[in-house]
Amino acid sequence: MTTQSPMTADDLKALLGESLHTEVTRYFTATTGAAPDFVERQVTECLRYLYLVSRYREQLSGLFLPVEQAIDEIWHYLILQTREYRALCEERLPGKFFIHHRSIAYEDYQQEPGREQAIEEALRWIPLYCREFGPFDEGVLPHWTIVRFLHEQMNMSLEDISALEPLETPAAP
Repeated sequence: MTTQSPMTADDLKALLGESLHTEVTRYFTATTGAAPDFVERQVTECLRYLYLVSRYREQLSGLFLPVEQAIDEIWHYLILQTREYRALCEERLPGKFFIHHRSIAYEDYQQEPGREQAIEEALRWIPLYCREFGPFDEGVLPHWTIVRFLHEQMNMSLEDISALEPLETPAAP
């Protein structure tokens, strides 16, 4: 059995391209006043989100993945670079399809399907994230709502969160 190496931040940066990655990082560093290395991590987590949605279209299609608003803002910025965003989605990400955007606040989303379903859906992507990018580290906490919740509110270690097993998806009737 072969195990694949995790996708690194540099791998994701290469998918986006050096020029656009630098542009996005500079823009959000300047407009938010955040430290450049923090913004770099935000861009990485945005690219991780897009990678997961692309690679696991069937498992994650239509699910709410709770990233922080700042990650969503980076995604908006990328979408506005229409030519580059289309090439990222359709040529460089593994699913080779255009990833459409829909904004909805986590609190609003919980009202739509119900809290239990929202939690189940949020937990579904954790094993996929760890499969592709390796275990969670402290740097992920500001960017992924559900990981921070499990760590800070449920007192789960990052190791325990990273070890969560995939949830079985219910069979269609």
